[in-house]
Amino acid sequence: MKFGISTFVTDQGIGPIELGRALEEREFDSLFIAEHTHIPVERRSPYPGGGELPDIYYRTLDPFVTLAAVAAVTERLLLGTGIALVAQRDPIVTAKEVASLDLISGGRAVFGIGVGWNREEMANHGTDPATRGRLVDERLRAIKELWTAEKAEFHGEFVDFDPVYLWPKPVRRPHPPIYVGGGEGAFHRVAELGDAWLANSLPPDQLSQRIDRLRQRADRDVPVTVYAIPDDPTTVEGYLRLGVERVLFYLPTEPEGPTMARLDQLARTAARFR
Repeated sequence: MKFGISTFVTDQGIGPIELGRALEEREFDSLFIAEHTHIPVERRSPYPGGGELPDIYYRTLDPFVTLAAVAAVTERLLLGTGIALVAQRDPIVTAKEVASLDLISGGRAVFGIGVGWNREEMANHGTDPATRGRLVDERLRAIKELWTAEKAEFHGEFVDFDPVYLWPKPVRRPHPPIYVGGGEGAFHRVAELGDAWLANSLPPDQLSQRIDRLRQRADRDVPVTVYAIPDDPTTVEGYLRLGVERVLFYLPTEPEGPTMARLDQLARTAARFR
């Protein structure tokens, strides 16, 4: 089982360059970072975690700028979005951003995607929350076409363009892996459009049942990465027994000193299972 980090990179925590170097030095295999373009002042969508929305949601850096900075100072670290909000993203621009990251990193980009929960945020991007699932599916299909076809063309309900050229193409073929976030409502997306499931940090006993249902739906052995797990050896052991491909420890957003100390502890936990 592989060990990575999931976090929010903001203007108030450790910088991406220092973070990337620290993760590679401690032999973590991946970094997945969250995305929010903005937070509307008048927000009615409840925070899924309950209570007040944490400050980190207001202050996230752009994920592709951040991951490009990390790419420049690392050699092995996988660079993932966890998650990119496809319902709020132009598919042509996004296809170029992911492919560019994959190129400059030597094929280390991972496109972690999701639908999102903040209806007011997505509405500011012109997205109707009621149709966001269909929109995401269609944009993913268009992005795949842009990555893989020399002359890409797409005509759908939400995305429509005549033949276009788009370079660079991704280094990895046929394209960077797509990790689909979400619960069971996203299983069709994993099965039809994804390369792996980016699962929320459910307890291992609950996750086991969902993995079985996902693999039945997809009719294949879908790799699973578990997002934002606690630093708890018993929980890690449970995921190991399930055969998940990777776990992502949750790293709180803090300045450099506290972050380094916390990473040292997480690295010690990971080392127990290597």
